[in-house]
Amino acid sequence: LQKHEFFVDMTCEGCSNAVTRVLHRLGGESFDIDLPNKKVCIDSEHSVDTLLETLKKTGKNTSYLGEKSTQ
Repeated sequence: LQKHEFFVDMTCEGCSNAVTRVLHRLGGESFDIDLPNKKVCIDSEHSVDTLLETLKKTGKNTSYLGEKSTQ
């Protein structure tokens, strides 16, 4: 599984809940939400494009930060 890191402009618990909702709909994703730093880390077999499109469904400003090493 690839570990991808995304910036999502989350300001509150509601924002992180929206991220959780869209990622659960995608199915089978393991992810961590770092609300203070506005980052979402996702372990996924999906392409970066798919993940980015999914995160954009929250209506938040979203960008791909890059792959995270799994060390």
